[in-house]
Amino acid sequence: MAIPIPKAGGFASMLKEGASYYTGTEEAVIRSIEACNEFTRILKTSFGPRGLNKIIINHIEKLFVTNDAATIMRELDVEHPAAKLLVMASEMQEKEIGDGTNFVILLAGALLEQAEELIRAGIKPTEIIDGYELARDSIVEKYLDKIVVNEVKDLNNYDEVFPLIRSAVMSKQYGQEDLLAKVITNACISIHKVKDIFNVDNVRVCKIVGSGISKIELVQGMVFKRQIEGTVTKVNDAKVAVFTCPIDIAATETKGTVLIHSANELKSFSQGEEHLLESQIKEIADSGINVIVAGGKFGDLAIHYCNKYNIMMIRLSSKFDVRRVCKTVGAVALPKVSKPQPNEVGLCDNVYIDEIGDTSVVIFKQNSNESKIATIVVRGSTDNIMDDIERAIDDGVNTYKSLLNNNKLVAGAGAAEIQLAQQLTLEAETLPGLEQYSVAKFADALRSIPATIAENAGIKPNDMVTLLIAEHQQGKTNAGVNIDEDQPSTIDAVEKKIFDLYSSKLWAVKYATNAACTVLQVGLIICAKPAGLKPKENKNWDED
Repeated sequence: MAIPIPKAGGFASMLKEGASYYTGTEEAVIRSIEACNEFTRILKTSFGPRGLNKIIINHIEKLFVTNDAATIMRELDVEHPAAKLLVMASEMQEKEIGDGTNFVILLAGALLEQAEELIRAGIKPTEIIDGYELARDSIVEKYLDKIVVNEVKDLNNYDEVFPLIRSAVMSKQYGQEDLLAKVITNACISIHKVKDIFNVDNVRVCKIVGSGISKIELVQGMVFKRQIEGTVTKVNDAKVAVFTCPIDIAATETKGTVLIHSANELKSFSQGEEHLLESQIKEIADSGINVIVAGGKFGDLAIHYCNKYNIMMIRLSSKFDVRRVCKTVGAVALPKVSKPQPNEVGLCDNVYIDEIGDTSVVIFKQNSNESKIATIVVRGSTDNIMDDIERAIDDGVNTYKSLLNNNKLVAGAGAAEIQLAQQLTLEAETLPGLEQYSVAKFADALRSIPATIAENAGIKPNDMVTLLIAEHQQGKTNAGVNIDEDQPSTIDAVEKKIFDLYSSKLWAVKYATNAACTVLQVGLIICAKPAGLKPKENKNWDED
């Protein structure tokens, strides 16, 4: 008889076989910090205008070539629980602001790196947390307001909005920022002018392979990569009816059997349905409708009658596209084929089919700058290039959205971080307790941001930070990193119109500090035994 081997006593006896746990400062806290630092190093080289791209191949073997931190983190399958906390913090930044995700990761990673030095020096994690929270509150409540350099007073003024959009796009598409920012600014302003509310979804992107980024253009309205159904290819001053149902002979609810005795009966059998469909389309045409958009298919007979009455036919397979067309032209989507009421009819200046490259597109264009939806047509040699441009556009549009909530700006190019670090260093010298070390380390973490920008631009980071600190102490509070020179040199960020959002810095500091403090508070990590794969029922089954 087999004698069962007794389990080891203590904490391990409570867990299933295969579970693991880490406890204490050395195992739980230090190992968590090391994992977070490894994760931060992945994204560090992608920060700033000179940041490098990463090639990510996700679980379904889709290829991404990007330096966008949000995309990299979304496609990486991060396992370590402490690193996941940093990912969660950056996801919150993405939802709140739509930009600055990499800044959150870098700042949280730098705070943890500095905390490791303090822990090894004998300071307890709880004391470090107190200092970090004190520094965060000081930045949010006192110092961030002091470094505001500008405000966007009129959100419909191109000259005021353009520099900020340009700064946001510069970190993603350096060298193309002027071209992209011009298109994004015009798109956002044109939509905001129609209504005071602004929805990010109202700026659409249509990607068409071919040509190059210089051929990017803005269309006031919607662009669909589709063919039309009939022979009418262009309508000016269009009256649009939108239906969510197919345009075809109505099917009966129940099946029936019909006995036909003669050729005349066979001929006249379907005439009733044909007359009904023709009368419906004639009624629609008589009401002035010359464009029909349907969420379902057009039957052969419906196409015949629409061509007869010179009605343009467009089929959209996505219900979301149908809603967007309704918003663009001001129509109401009807669930049944019938004559629309005057308040249900949409108006559009031009509806036509065009060819961009070798791709057929249907364009709903409003000539006046008062369309509720604007579409940016992106050209590029590969899908990966266009995807990265789309991410840059998304950052620019989200930046405009954030301006509606808070129109304050701070100096970019690392100037704001150096200024905040100077203020924290002075505060740390006045504190009597152990928090002074944590506050000073928080300042060091902030200085690592301009150091990273410099390092990615091929400039010695330590020399750059030393130069920045010297200039800020001399009163040049807007001095930032000059990435266009090989040797350490500074630029006036305000003079060069390089700005960062006040709200982006505010939330990034909050989320990064909270993530770092949460990691430092962990005293025990328990990992349950991973679930195994269910064995195949048929062992001889060939996967291929």
